Amino acid sequence: MSASTFVDRMRTRQKKASTLEDFLPGLSRRLPDGVRSVVNQMFGLWASLGFLRYLIAGALLASIALPLGPSKDEVLVRTGFFALAALGLNVVVGLAGLLDLGYVAFFMIGAYTVGLMTESSAPVHPLILDAWFVLPLAVAIAMITGIILGTPTLRLRGDYLAIVTLGFHEITRQTAKNLGVVNGSRGIFAIPAPDFTIPGTSITVDFGPLNPELYWFVLVVFIVLALFMISRLQDSRIGRSWEAIREDEVAAASMGIPVVKMKLYAFAIGASTSGLAGWALATKVGFINPNTFPLLSSILVLCAVVIGGIGSSLGALVGAAIVFGLPEMLRELGTNEILGFDVQTGRIAIFGLLLVLLMIFRPGGFISSTRRRAELGGGGADIAEESVTPVLVE
Repeated sequence: MSASTFVDRMRTRQKKASTLEDFLPGLSRRLPDGVRSVVNQMFGLWASLGFLRYLIAGALLASIALPLGPSKDEVLVRTGFFALAALGLNVVVGLAGLLDLGYVAFFMIGAYTVGLMTESSAPVHPLILDAWFVLPLAVAIAMITGIILGTPTLRLRGDYLAIVTLGFHEITRQTAKNLGVVNGSRGIFAIPAPDFTIPGTSITVDFGPLNPELYWFVLVVFIVLALFMISRLQDSRIGRSWEAIREDEVAAASMGIPVVKMKLYAFAIGASTSGLAGWALATKVGFINPNTFPLLSSILVLCAVVIGGIGSSLGALVGAAIVFGLPEMLRELGTNEILGFDVQTGRIAIFGLLLVLLMIFRPGGFISSTRRRAELGGGGADIAEESVTPVLVE
């Protein structure tokens, strides 16, 4: 395939992604022609906005917190933590096809970086910085840790990689539980919240426990930036290499793709959003210990990615809202049981049932990516060809 032919096919595919058929094909077939035409025009208009779409989406997400009270804003903030983590895990699992069962370890590393580098109760402080200055350090250290983990292990595949990442999570948690530098199992408390002084004034905005909506606004900025970064990467040479590795690692390597290097990129990018979420959690709650990051959290983030739609960034956000936000909202509304299960302790059984039903009736998830739907619909051969060819023709 020539380079010009490939570019034409990519433009055609991007154009098709601006219709209702690409997002909800079943619903599109059931709608009358007139309604479908109007909806398709709306989708086309949305696709034509370009970068402005991210600003509009951010404004809509931020506005959710305005009519809610402090208790429901707390639910939003907690969901935002795990939405960031789900976006990163979607890169690792959805785009690169690497099964990671220890992803919350990077979440933990980001949070402990804040505890050690701010004026908290930690017995040792390598540096004492303002919470805002620790933010890039938390992201960078999480990324470096992802690279360190990936260098010796990413030659593994499938179940073996899953077992190694699971072990990495437990090693990290048990180390923190027994390490005096981070106060062991007692954890780190009195982690300061960030504040912000409006330029040109003496007004200081305090991100304290009484203002959870401020954290939500910051998390929305992080989520929008993560969405933009991941979408740019997905459309780049690196993103197409990830998808080629996910489809057939041996074929990708034989066609010249540096498999280990691309896997390291995926782990580093995935760890970055998790480290960002760890910074937000630590500064918001003010207290962390090893029990804050159980293995169950890694499983639930993976559930969010699968339920929302593997390979879809929007699906990861929807999955996080279902897995982490919905149970908390139901508890706030006074609903203690669903189908006989307790909302909190029995939600794992509910999610398990939901996963089984999804695998039967909608295997791509609630909002699966265009490529994923093509694969599940029998068009995987053409898509795989597009995944590998760009690396050779560019």
